[in-house]
Amino acid sequence: MTPILENMAAVLILVASFFLLVGAIGLVRFPDFYMRLHAPTKASTLGVGGVLVASMLVTFSHGRPGIAELLITLFVFVTAPVSANLMAQAALHLKLHSQAPVPRNAVPERR
Repeated sequence: MTPILENMAAVLILVASFFLLVGAIGLVRFPDFYMRLHAPTKASTLGVGGVLVASMLVTFSHGRPGIAELLITLFVFVTAPVSANLMAQAALHLKLHSQAPVPRNAVPERR
């Protein structure tokens, strides 16, 4: 394995671990369901994607195509937003209220 690919994989893993850490902190720190849903879906998708791209670089340097990693990456990028959307729709259906303040101009006044 060449040092250039090793460094690229290491940088990708560091960036991915940063996104995963931010998503985990957001999951713990945010107060309600909707905010907790937003943090890990965005950050973990980028984090897992970075780890899988680094894995694709390593397998490519060993002379194997990274087809499995590519398929896992595509699966994560497709299923994470869909599952987050379904959980948000279920929460809306159950009339789960958010603790986020609504801006004054967000909803027009009824006459």
